[in-house]
Amino acid sequence: MRRVRYEVNGGPEVLFTEEAPVPEPGPGELLVRVEAVGVTLPVVRKVHEGTEPVPLGGEVAGTVAAVGEGVTGFAVGDRVTGLCFSHAYAEAALVHHTMACVIPHWASCVDAVALVRSGLVARGAYEAGHPRPGDAVLVTAAAGAVGTLALQYAKAGGASRVVAAVSSADKADFVRVLGADEVVLYDDESWGAPVDVVVDGVGGELLGPAVRALAPGGRLVAFSSGGGTIDAYELLVRGASVIGFQMAAVARGEPELYARWRDDLWELHRDRTLRPRVSAEIPLTEAARAHELITSRRNLGKVVLVP
Repeated sequence: MRRVRYEVNGGPEVLFTEEAPVPEPGPGELLVRVEAVGVTLPVVRKVHEGTEPVPLGGEVAGTVAAVGEGVTGFAVGDRVTGLCFSHAYAEAALVHHTMACVIPHWASCVDAVALVRSGLVARGAYEAGHPRPGDAVLVTAAAGAVGTLALQYAKAGGASRVVAAVSSADKADFVRVLGADEVVLYDDESWGAPVDVVVDGVGGELLGPAVRALAPGGRLVAFSSGGGTIDAYELLVRGASVIGFQMAAVARGEPELYARWRDDLWELHRDRTLRPRVSAEIPLTEAARAHELITSRRNLGKVVLVP
């Protein structure tokens, strides 16, 4: 089978395609013949910023080709999606059965990788901010895979005002269609009237303006892998708080909640409350182009690799 990996950090040119044996599923694992791979920002950052190579993980969707010992609830021939922590950029990948779910017959594999993981993170991050009906909510990276869904959650959750923060003005119409009432640019001097909740998927230098956008008692939810530093005095004068959110902690510590959220996603998608957006479907062998699309902030929604 073909798969993509990299040897050194430093840029998209380090990605290359190689031939590799089809892996064997171990206990609790599914072998999935991959039809779509969701590219995630944390993996892109590992390639560009990491100190040593790691397997390119990510969301995958496809058909179960084999099941490992102890697997229940799945069979060969099922269409599934799930998170692969080893080699996801491949024609076949291993997914632990606890991280997988069956794709409804009415949805495609591309739908699945655009919706499930990004939707879970969007919902978890949004709810971590303890939003109340009538709150104003601001979402950074609003045109990205998670941000597009977080905007829709905020709108459906009764926010009085939904603000989309994006990197460039050419994304404004796109996020307004998804429910944004206002659009601000990262380098604007002011992000408008204060908000009650900020859902931040960028981190780094944006943490400063994100905190300053908070109303008294506001909550900033940080779920980005981008790191960054927050001025404690800015929190003090606002009586504001910062909440860290990690989806893996919910998956491991609250599996029943994780499963319920996942089931809810499909229902919200079916009734059109949640509409995932796909920026591009790119051949697996052109993974470097997919990464460049994300690092240049040109993607509108999810970037998907198609073997």
